[in-house]
Amino acid sequence: MKRISLILLSVMISVGVFAQQAKPRTASKKKPVATKTRTAASKTKASTPAVASTDNSVLAAEPAQQPAASKASSKVPTERPLDGYFKKDNIFKASVTPYANLRESDVMFKKRIWREIDLREKMNATYASPKARLIDVIMNAVMAGELTAYSAAPTKEDRGGDEFSNILKPEEAMAKFADSVIVPEFNNNGEQIGTSVRAGEFNPDSVTKFQIKEDWIFDRQRSIFEPRIVGIAPMVKIKAAGQDLGEQPAFWIYFPEARQIFVTKEVVSRMNDATGLSFDDVFMKRLFSSYIVKESNVDDLRIKDYAQGIDRLYESDRVKKELMDYEHDLWSY
Repeated sequence: MKRISLILLSVMISVGVFAQQAKPRTASKKKPVATKTRTAASKTKASTPAVASTDNSVLAAEPAQQPAASKASSKVPTERPLDGYFKKDNIFKASVTPYANLRESDVMFKKRIWREIDLREKMNATYASPKARLIDVIMNAVMAGELTAYSAAPTKEDRGGDEFSNILKPEEAMAKFADSVIVPEFNNNGEQIGTSVRAGEFNPDSVTKFQIKEDWIFDRQRSIFEPRIVGIAPMVKIKAAGQDLGEQPAFWIYFPEARQIFVTKEVVSRMNDATGLSFDDVFMKRLFSSYIVKESNVDDLRIKDYAQGIDRLYESDRVKKELMDYEHDLWSY
């Protein structure tokens, strides 16, 4: 019996101890749940006004954001779009191909020729294209100071006026193309008190001819007979005392200097837009039609000084044939 009572007593003590240990554990388990519930509730309560305030702020900000969106949509692009599907860089980065070196002792024959290029001819129409006029290229370079214009007026030292002796200012070169206009002058009361002569506006379409001065040279070192352009001059009509004196050079441009400008200026073609040719190329390849107006001679005469009418063209062809025959006669077959 004692043993049984001791067993029962030990069981009751162990049950009491277990009950005492289980109560804190249950309380500790419930406390986090309560804490979580309270925390969730507090979060819900705290988030509810935040959401409301956020909605209000969004509603309040919407009218302020509309002008910004419209301002962004009306923004002008800063870069110009590419006009085409490839960028033309080759001709703008081109450089001049220099002539072969020429020594005076190697020049066996030389003949100076003056010829005219008429832009009204079909083959020369590319020089008068509104997209790329030759006269526009020259005048833009002269006005920008990139080319030097030389006076074509004859002097004692320069009888022909084509030896690049007198430099013209850009304004003086431009004035060669502008016809003078009589402008009336008025006083403060609106009464005419006199007139003055002023230069008119320059019309690039008025330039229909160019004159070229070149040397035909036979280089015996290379056995080549080739022309080398020395100068180019736009032609203008000269009128004096009511009489038409014909077309005369306005000024001269030194061609070796002009090549630096011509090499980066593209020529417009009527057959192919992707020609890749510059004004320097067409002059070096002789892609133009022209006729001779003068050759160097003892009397320094022009063809029109001793030939008239159709005889001028015959004389021009005769001089051209003589140049070709000279080269042909150098060789034996």
